[in-house]
Amino acid sequence: MRPPLRIAILECDTPLDRTRAKYGGYGGVFKALLEAGADALGQPDLISSKKGLDLTTWDVEKAETYPNLDDIDAILMTGSRNNAFDNKPWIIKLVDFVAKVLEQRRVRIIGVCFGHQIVGRAMGVKVDRSDEGWEAAVTPMELSSKGKEIFRQSNLSLHQMHRDIVYEYPEGVEDLGSSPRCRVQGMYSAGRLITVQGHPEFTADIVTEILGARHDQGIFDDPTFEDAMSRVRKHHDGVVVAQAFLRFLLDD
Repeated sequence: MRPPLRIAILECDTPLDRTRAKYGGYGGVFKALLEAGADALGQPDLISSKKGLDLTTWDVEKAETYPNLDDIDAILMTGSRNNAFDNKPWIIKLVDFVAKVLEQRRVRIIGVCFGHQIVGRAMGVKVDRSDEGWEAAVTPMELSSKGKEIFRQSNLSLHQMHRDIVYEYPEGVEDLGSSPRCRVQGMYSAGRLITVQGHPEFTADIVTEILGARHDQGIFDDPTFEDAMSRVRKHHDGVVVAQAFLRFLLDD
């Protein structure tokens, strides 16, 4: 499709205080990521942080507001502290909306973490707690041949923050990669959808705030917290993934 890319960011959660003060909401976090990805593509006449992105934000958790499909080219679902397999009314509404998007072929889907899992659920595969526990902070993954093609490099590291997983690949979806604790790290269907379990939008500061809060709440025990904190400032490929998202939308 041709720019401007009309991307509806579906906010599925609210950030913690420091992140909210800096970015406003997860829509602002993804705006920063997509603008960085657009600049990194190196095609300023086509798309950049100053041109070619038409981003809107929709609160699907609390306000339960949604875009009209005629007005957008893609949806991007954010992460969430909620479980994608829960049956809260707003989650059911989101799954139904994604199923509606999947029924047509023009508007494309990007899913991140919780959003990745919602796509799996809408496509009828198991989404549930992992028996392997939490993945948190910068984590390397092994890319499939399709993943290497899509991300244009041989390996990928992303911030993670999850203990729920998509258990299998839906029919007609290609495998992008895996990690020791999560076999389904990314899903792809040309012209239709791209998802990642990791968080390309997260920064070391965002993850540090989440880790600290969850440690204080007793969600992360000391060893889990310390292990994650030891990796929180390692190199991660968030902008690489953002470039892949934009190429996915730009491809005819």
